[in-house]
Amino acid sequence: MGDVVQMHFSTPDYVIFALLLVASTCIGLFYALSGGRQRTTQEFLLADRSMSCLPVSLSLLATFQSAVAILGVPSEIYTYGTQYWFLGVSYFLGLLVPAHVFIPVFYRLRLTSAYEYLELRFNKTVRIMGTVTFIFQMVIYMGVVLYAPALALNAVTGFDLWGAVLAMGLVCTLYTTLGGLKAVIWTDVFQTIVMFAGQLAVIIVGAHQAGGMGEVWRKAINGSRIASLDLNPDPTERHTFWTLGVGGVFLMLALYGVNQAQVQRYLSSRTEREAVMSCYVVFPCQQVVLCLGCLMGLVMFARYGEDSPLDKGYVKTNDQMVLYFVMDVFRDLPGLPGLFVACLFSGALSTISSAFNSLATVTMEDLIKPYWPAMTEAKATLLSKGLGELLFSEWPHAALSIFGMVGGPLLGLFCLGMFFPWANSTGAIVGLVAGLVMAFWIGIGHFVSRMAVPTTLPPIINSTAMPLPSNMTTAVMTTAVMTTLITLITALYNLSYLWYSAHNSTTVVIVGLIVSLLTGPMKEKDLTPGTVYPVLGNLLFFLPECYREILYCPKAIDTHPYQMARKESNGVSHPKEEEKTEETEREKDEDEETATPQPSCRLAHTLQETAL
Repeated sequence: MGDVVQMHFSTPDYVIFALLLVASTCIGLFYALSGGRQRTTQEFLLADRSMSCLPVSLSLLATFQSAVAILGVPSEIYTYGTQYWFLGVSYFLGLLVPAHVFIPVFYRLRLTSAYEYLELRFNKTVRIMGTVTFIFQMVIYMGVVLYAPALALNAVTGFDLWGAVLAMGLVCTLYTTLGGLKAVIWTDVFQTIVMFAGQLAVIIVGAHQAGGMGEVWRKAINGSRIASLDLNPDPTERHTFWTLGVGGVFLMLALYGVNQAQVQRYLSSRTEREAVMSCYVVFPCQQVVLCLGCLMGLVMFARYGEDSPLDKGYVKTNDQMVLYFVMDVFRDLPGLPGLFVACLFSGALSTISSAFNSLATVTMEDLIKPYWPAMTEAKATLLSKGLGELLFSEWPHAALSIFGMVGGPLLGLFCLGMFFPWANSTGAIVGLVAGLVMAFWIGIGHFVSRMAVPTTLPPIINSTAMPLPSNMTTAVMTTAVMTTLITLITALYNLSYLWYSAHNSTTVVIVGLIVSLLTGPMKEKDLTPGTVYPVLGNLLFFLPECYREILYCPKAIDTHPYQMARKESNGVSHPKEEEKTEETEREKDEDEETATPQPSCRLAHTLQETAL
């Protein structure tokens, strides 16, 4: 196998790539100089809660449609076939549940950081633990998202590695710091269009050179790349229908349900209805993105067949194959390689900018403001902008992608609080720790298990001396126990990566509930109104009322926004909502005076009087 074959950019390619950076910067400058000019934390961190459905949905799509996915999905399809396409099945519940469960709770609590919820539901310690876990998760993920594609680009085209990293990082920091969330969302929209354009260009030109889509499909079928429905229930199988369609649901929930980067977009919407609609709009967009990745992989196979550039030694890793293919297809078409690289780094920009903004938000709201409540609005906004610049300087340059591993325990923590009213703060803390320990044990064990290990157990019975019957029985039992234990641990280490979120979130919930029951369940009167979603009340409708009272089974959540006993982050209260709350209280008091007393369960969702 020879050295990696390098192809080089032409001047039009560099021009198109530079235009992407310039356009993104201009969007940031526009929002820095217009509107409220990002003078309040509400405008900087939440776009003044003024965004409409379409830009929010495209931003939701772009946030985790990273360059790693643009490079990885076509390589996956080329190597293993279209089984990965069944991940689209998980999008149904993966977006439906956030739309009708998480968004109503978060939006009505008028949060800025998703981890404010954890303090309202449990206590400040749980909030800080959730925040620190999220920061660790996103910093590691940012390193992978930007460095990995830059490394692949450098290997295939000779594009300067650190030049690409620094250019993208500086531009991203600039428009994020200047324009706030509004600039991030609108650059996401622009970058989403660039991503679609780049992938479509590759598919159209590549399919034309291969003889048309009919020929691409024929070659894919002959090469066994069109996968059938694999209903194998084995969780250690990398990709099956159950792994993708069910395990993928938990991954989507971790991404679109409780991740601050996405929650922040929901909270920036003008109304709760617009936030819910953004989930519905992003669903078909996700399917289109998945199909584009699959089609690109099939076009690659039509061009190279089984004789891949990796086998020939033209590239060294799978993530370099797509870039090599693009440069090969566009060899005689100057400017189009630059368009695809713009597409590639649009994915990186959208992810990194979202991470910057969300990290600045949680750091400000969860780690700084609670300890410096007297900080002025101007200083808070300036500090929020400075945090974005600081985070850029602290990127790790190479890291293990553990996004799903850490996202699973966070999902479990939110589910524990939202669905189980009797879960207490001790259970939440112990459950989160247990989930993280399990996540890292499986993740690290998966890599360690790849190393050379003995394939057989050491002999228990000495060949020169026959043991006594009692010793032989003990030896046989010990061997059986060890074999069973090793088999279980090996299966755990071989668990498909798509089951990580499901496994780790379930661990948090189970351990959290057990510890909560052992340490004394949370009492209904101690629950903050609006923090529990009535899933138990809906699922256990058949139980008598007395049993549902014991389990604190609310039947609904508040239909009015719940105002916490504090002002909004920007120091501005909401008079209309305040009046609505007071008016509701007056009506409730009048009803209580005139109504006949009836025994009823104090539900966790009952609107209580708040003081602003």
